Amino acid sequence: MLNRRLEGFGTTIFAEMSNLAQRTGAINLGQGFPDTDGPPQIAEAAVRAIRDGRGNQYPPGNGVPELRQAIAEHQQRRYGLSFDPDSEVLVTAGATEAIAASMLALLEPGDEVIAFEPFYDSYAACIAMAGATRVPLTLRAPDFRPDLDALADAVTSRTRLLLLNSPHNPTGMVLTRDELAAIADLAVARDLLVVTDEVYEHLVFDGEHLPLSALPGMGDRTVCISSAGKTFSFTGWKVGWMTAAADLIAAVRTAKQFLTYVNAGPFQYAIAEALRLPDAYFAEFCRDLQSKRDLLSAGLAAAGFEVYRPQGTYFITTDVTPLGETDGFAFCRSLPERCGVVAVPNAVFYDSPESGRTQVRFAFCKRNQVLQEAVDRLGAL
Repeated sequence: MLNRRLEGFGTTIFAEMSNLAQRTGAINLGQGFPDTDGPPQIAEAAVRAIRDGRGNQYPPGNGVPELRQAIAEHQQRRYGLSFDPDSEVLVTAGATEAIAASMLALLEPGDEVIAFEPFYDSYAACIAMAGATRVPLTLRAPDFRPDLDALADAVTSRTRLLLLNSPHNPTGMVLTRDELAAIADLAVARDLLVVTDEVYEHLVFDGEHLPLSALPGMGDRTVCISSAGKTFSFTGWKVGWMTAAADLIAAVRTAKQFLTYVNAGPFQYAIAEALRLPDAYFAEFCRDLQSKRDLLSAGLAAAGFEVYRPQGTYFITTDVTPLGETDGFAFCRSLPERCGVVAVPNAVFYDSPESGRTQVRFAFCKRNQVLQEAVDRLGAL
């Protein structure tokens, strides 16, 4: 009964592997959610908003003014970007809705969208729902850097939009200034729109995060998306946002209002406070995740995996070939029984699964003792 645009988009791999973790009692390093909550004062801010009756009814369709102002201030403080909180900021139900609304609003059936492959699974579904065609640009091990010549060659008369993700899930690649400049030049020369998924903007360990919209010629053609879940460890609140020129925001808001309309009223007030936390919070958050990356990376290498050390995000991509394995799906489905750990096969993030057949992703946004226990168990391999 499913319409043909969504054929092949069944139960996500994250649901499958999380169910496997629950059934077997394995440590879940598959799905990317923290196992501890974010700052207590931010949780208390949400409680306070509920008790004070703020956000318990429908908030404004574009987000509460306090959060929109805080988002604009964040973009100015971190990147020197100026946005009008009334016309150039839109609050969404997480980054996933922001991506969906952007695809539905900005694409016509038959348009082509170029996206880095492997890509987060919602990208393919959102492009399909818009009736557009995805064109993958494959990032290849070991460094997963984009082939900029191949990117230019992939642009055709039907190309409407680039959908970019940096820091990149699942590979951990972070675009350099030179790469961003080349992409910006291409977008301007070929008159392309760009949607950037920057939810891991505060989790860069090697290099730096620079929004593409900060580059010359990109302000009027870029939709920049981020969210609170990854930075503040409240993934269940589903508070995301986008910043863009007023005409782009107006277009995306038209689609967004018929999706969730509004969401997370009291949590929006809390995230407004979170975005105003001192820079020390963001620096310490990043340092803590970097130490977790190093702990799990070393453990995976010791267990025999080929480890592709990520520059950002809280995921590590590995290759299971050195373990004598040839199929990431089979490996991940057997891993809970073999040693009590759950991971995700990267093949699900590719249009051509063969490109990531032996790659497996682990999440390290967990407590140190959980990661150490997982390392100990993986050592049994």
